[in-house]
Amino acid sequence: MGTVILGIESSCDDTSAAVLRDRVLLSNVIAGQDVHIKYGGVVPELASRAHQQNIVPVVDTALKQAGVQASEIDAVAFTRGPGLLGSLLVGASFAKGFSAGLGIPLIEVNHLQAHILVHFILESGGEDHAPAFPFLCLLVSGGHSQLVLVKDHHKMEIIGRTIDDAAGEAFDKCAKLMDLPYPGGPHVDRLAASGDPLRFKFSKPRLEGFDYSFSGLKTSFLYFLRDQLKEDPGFIEMNRSDLAASLQYTIVDILMNKLKRAAKKTGVREIALAGGVSANSGLRSAISEEAEKQGWKLHLPAFRFTTDNAAMIGISAYYRYLKGEFASDEIAPLARMHF
Repeated sequence: MGTVILGIESSCDDTSAAVLRDRVLLSNVIAGQDVHIKYGGVVPELASRAHQQNIVPVVDTALKQAGVQASEIDAVAFTRGPGLLGSLLVGASFAKGFSAGLGIPLIEVNHLQAHILVHFILESGGEDHAPAFPFLCLLVSGGHSQLVLVKDHHKMEIIGRTIDDAAGEAFDKCAKLMDLPYPGGPHVDRLAASGDPLRFKFSKPRLEGFDYSFSGLKTSFLYFLRDQLKEDPGFIEMNRSDLAASLQYTIVDILMNKLKRAAKKTGVREIALAGGVSANSGLRSAISEEAEKQGWKLHLPAFRFTTDNAAMIGISAYYRYLKGEFASDEIAPLARMHF
């Protein structure tokens, strides 16, 4: 019959529940929170309240879609961190109650590791495209930009990380300066398709090693717009597509430069992409072109697995279940959490 795991994700503003039988995904339900749009960003208190409203119906729907009874669940997994503490508490509390009520094991999952492990999810009737170890993963999201050397399912080494802002944060904050709706990343991507990526030049960091920095780019973008608007108040409106394309080109170039250097230094030929920003078409195109040029075996996540979802929590938990790595009901979520 296999091992059936219920995964719960509540690290930010998406409430999600998924059911997996071994590596096969049976359901993956996500409830978003539109309440944050008018604030231009996630409001932690509102997020935790929405999770409380969503968690029971989301789990119920996931079980029904999977065709699984609660009594058939072998373990329940939850995101321990990193994330918004109030949001994490909702998921953790529900998982603890579910675990205690059914007398089944509780499994904690690192949200960042889970993003990387989406590549091991199997879908019914689908092919197995899991990377071979070791592989190098570029993990890019709104809160994190990391280069990770993945040696095993839970043995990962961060060889490069952002020292300030993440790539996704740079997308969103620069998008806000262009009066684009939140979250801005997808809007920048859409506009960039019809813009000139080489029209405007923005600051790029000069860092040794594999670490990233995007604060300088944000400042460069801000000052550039400020100076242009003094001369022409309609500058953004008239040049929005070129601004988006040039911004996206710069961010992707920064990400790819370090990835290419890391791949060369480590000698790793299996390359993966993960995280919310991995849905960006410019980044996907750039990494695909480089993979063909370098002879890398490239692993791109399905778009539905790029954002926060419980399927990634379930697959990460599955490998912990196999090792008997269970959590105590006294475990507490962590806003900041490392590998």
